[in-house]
Amino acid sequence: MKPEDIISKGECVYKKPSLLTDANMHYCPGCSHGVVHKLIAEVIEEMGMEDKAVGVSPVGCAVFAYNYIDVDWVQAAHGRAPSVATALKRLNPENLVFTYQGDGDLAAIGTCETIHAANRGENIAIIFINNAIYGMTGGQMAPTTLLGMKTATTPYGRRVDLNGHPLVMAPLMAQLDGTCYVTRQSVHTPGAVRKAKAAIRKAFENSMAGKGTSMVEIVSTCNSGWKLTPAQANEWMVEHMFKKYPLGDLKNE
Repeated sequence: MKPEDIISKGECVYKKPSLLTDANMHYCPGCSHGVVHKLIAEVIEEMGMEDKAVGVSPVGCAVFAYNYIDVDWVQAAHGRAPSVATALKRLNPENLVFTYQGDGDLAAIGTCETIHAANRGENIAIIFINNAIYGMTGGQMAPTTLLGMKTATTPYGRRVDLNGHPLVMAPLMAQLDGTCYVTRQSVHTPGAVRKAKAAIRKAFENSMAGKGTSMVEIVSTCNSGWKLTPAQANEWMVEHMFKKYPLGDLKNE
């Protein structure tokens, strides 16, 4: 059955966003990336910004986002997406410019670029996928990996004395004068998906209104890297990730 054939009271109740291509996504079953891609596509379409949206993807699992969301994309070096987005937005202020970054990218090699772009108040939106692991390269420890969490490089669990504390980016971003909106969301339930979509919409609207930098952190799963089934990964995220990375707005101006 095609989406357009699903009819309720004479109206279509669901359809694929027009900006999502027909390419088969390469993400692992249960991965949050596909859901977030759909939300981004829906928001851009609903805002009527199809011809004005420019995404910046650096290195990570979502490096091939341009295969799935049919807007203009610029490939950035690892961690440098906010710097590239800065140039794009300053040269083309009428465009909707956003980055799409994982925690290994944004919170590790890209920490400097992220913080300074936000501190300058660049009119960009940052979509930050936080699954507490390096998913693309084999499941190594990321800056956001929880204490005690086992990864390929912390087989006995992350330790403070050896690996330091997890880097919690949202509070750092929220205290910068250049940020106008910092929020944490997730996409593990229908209700959470709706809230995440509203957050992405707000971040994009802030960008177009020239209010400064917005960051939407999506607390996510990586069931392949975590060695769990998709259902188990969602349960583990709720039990463990949300304690360190609680959902909700941290800054909303």
